[in-house]
Amino acid sequence: QVQLVESGGGLVQAGGSLRLSCAASGRTFRSYAMGWFRQAPGKEREFVTALRWIGYSTYYADSVKGRFTISRDNAKDTVYLQMNSLTPEDTAVYYCASSSTFYSGTDSYARDSVYDYWGQGTQVTVSS
Repeated sequence: QVQLVESGGGLVQAGGSLRLSCAASGRTFRSYAMGWFRQAPGKEREFVTALRWIGYSTYYADSVKGRFTISRDNAKDTVYLQMNSLTPEDTAVYYCASSSTFYSGTDSYARDSVYDYWGQGTQVTVSS
């Protein structure tokens, strides 16, 4: 079992920044990658970014490329999502997820079906 706890969400003005954290505990050694997804009201959950530990390989959705950065602190078993230049379209509940499956192509982690564990989510609201 892996437990994931997100934090760092909140209300920010357009153009601002937020950093989300996802703290992992439990059998984290079984994890090959971590991803961030988001779900806006009335919309389906969508992929944001993923980080595969082997090779420290990242993959981003086009909508956040150049604005968001995923990173990891191994000592703290924590993954971060730095979000800059936020727009109201980024408003959503953000979820982190852990995958225990290795894929050579990091783009494979854009599918939510490859993840085994999910956090409870943290709300991000961007005002115009």
